[in-house]
Amino acid sequence: MQRFQRRGIHTQGIVDDELHDYWRQLMEQSGAMLFGRNTYELMEGAWPAVARDEKAPRAMREWAQKLEAKAKYVVSGSRSEFPWQNTIKVEGDLREAISALKEKTERGVLVGAPKLAAALEEWGLIDEYRIVVHPIISGRGPTLFHGLSSARHLELLSTQRFKSGVQALHFRRKAG
Repeated sequence: MQRFQRRGIHTQGIVDDELHDYWRQLMEQSGAMLFGRNTYELMEGAWPAVARDEKAPRAMREWAQKLEAKAKYVVSGSRSEFPWQNTIKVEGDLREAISALKEKTERGVLVGAPKLAAALEEWGLIDEYRIVVHPIISGRGPTLFHGLSSARHLELLSTQRFKSGVQALHFRRKAG
């Protein structure tokens, strides 16, 4: 069974070495990353420089280096050039293209994009969810899965609590 996971996006949070190590390990287990254009541009604007920065904190640099090496697929209707290493634009019908990406990526694809995740969930293309909850109420930021046509039932597979109070939750779509 192909794994297709939603990776939680944050605009505010506790991002320390422990959390960077968690994301790096998750990324190492996956075959590719999938971003919407906005999320991709945020990543592209920060992480390539960190990957080359000898003075960057260890966990941040390791995350950035793994991200740089990982295949990154981007959904964009307004951008066609992606100079960041190992970046590929998703072409054609989105549902068909993502289905094909799932099939050819044996170790699964991590999705990092709130709007894109909602569309993929609506089509039933997400099998598992990795959602990180920070002990912060910000009152703003992206809403995950806004606009879904019906409720989705999930099965909790595992939880991980970090020293900072952050909780990493691993769910999969409940059968039936």
